[in-house]
Amino acid sequence: MRTGIFAGLAATALLASGAHAAQKEAPEVEARDLFKQVVEIPTVEGRGEVPRLVKLLTAKFSAEGLTEISVKPHGDTESMIVRWAAEGPATAEPILLMAHMDVVEAKRADWADDPFIFREKDGYYWGRGSVDNKAGMTAIVMSLIRLKRDGFKPKRDIIVLFTGDEETAGDGSRLAATEWIDLVRAEYALNSDASGGGFTADGKPLGYGLQTAEKTYRTYSFTVTNKGGHSSKPRPDNAIYELANALTRLESHRFTPMLNETTRGYFAARSEQETGPIADAMRRWLADENDSEAADIIEADPKEVGLTRTRCVATKLNGGHADNALPQLAQATVNCRIFPGVEPAKVLAELQQIAGTGVKVEQSDSFGASTPASPLRADVVGAYTKAIHKRFPGMAVVPSMSTGATDGVFFRGIGIPVYGVSGVWLKIPEDARAHGLDERIPVESFHMNIDVWEDMLRELAG
Repeated sequence: MRTGIFAGLAATALLASGAHAAQKEAPEVEARDLFKQVVEIPTVEGRGEVPRLVKLLTAKFSAEGLTEISVKPHGDTESMIVRWAAEGPATAEPILLMAHMDVVEAKRADWADDPFIFREKDGYYWGRGSVDNKAGMTAIVMSLIRLKRDGFKPKRDIIVLFTGDEETAGDGSRLAATEWIDLVRAEYALNSDASGGGFTADGKPLGYGLQTAEKTYRTYSFTVTNKGGHSSKPRPDNAIYELANALTRLESHRFTPMLNETTRGYFAARSEQETGPIADAMRRWLADENDSEAADIIEADPKEVGLTRTRCVATKLNGGHADNALPQLAQATVNCRIFPGVEPAKVLAELQQIAGTGVKVEQSDSFGASTPASPLRADVVGAYTKAIHKRFPGMAVVPSMSTGATDGVFFRGIGIPVYGVSGVWLKIPEDARAHGLDERIPVESFHMNIDVWEDMLRELAG
């Protein structure tokens, strides 16, 4: 679930290499071929295809001598764990590398081409999951294979966790952080499913994000019940109207703005990139985090929605039972993305206050625990920045907070820091297609991501 600040953004024209013409180097051909295979396995919920991808990846790792592999069935899917043990006594605790194998559904009728047929055209690789998250997964696989073939000897264990249901239940990561923890316990994790780099259409660099925080996912129900009656005799207390009024109050409500180490670093960088009122508002808020007016100005910018506070929005409605009867039940689903460190119970209480006494508010779904931001480790920040600057000298690398949720939340929840890192760069807004139509990734971006992962692992595990 790619949700990094710069996810979905980047420009193919920026890396003018005339790349991927007829003659390709063997490593690129191998990476492309693997990417084609994984994209064409439709690992969508309910299709039962994740085990086929697990078999493919198991064979790929095993062929390189990486045979310490655990396949974990759960529900109707599977997750897999691979360990590359340190050569000799380990000099540090393990590193955990994370990706997910599943993708969201894609309807053939909606796409220009079959979403599960890999295509290369116009400087892009096309297909469902090409960005979210099969590019990251493939980068981890190929970077480890290249390191192994090159004779790299890790000084600490490198553990790989590929989950099979991140886009749905998240049980793979939840179980890994609980029942399977002895297989994946690590000093910290690098998550390929967050962050990345962005450029505007005219080539202006927006920088790379280093995801160190993510919001907490919670869903709540608003329910109004009523005795109802005949529609010819309307009551003053109509369940649908009462629910509608509660949702109108929710629409206008603004939760208290907040800053943490991650978002403070992010807005400090953004204030240098922006100009005019939005830049002024960012500087005002950084100087005084109680300046809610400044935070409201920032939050009104489409690029910054959800980054200053908790946000809750109505997503589904259900009400009434007959055209000629007064409603006895009216219900709405309200999805919240809660600022890191804020307890969901406090949000529930605030929602109940907004909704009023006639509306029953209950939590109905969750994904992971409420977690604080991961600390900005000098080694991780340094290795990631060095790998990016090798390709884009001077490119801004800034901490970022995901407004959505990833598998990383389960590990932050047990005290293992998680860092979203990716060499992927995309173009704004043309390539913002994760979970959407005609998903694609620039060819150069895909291959550069593998190189970035290889460089980071040499630095952090060598």
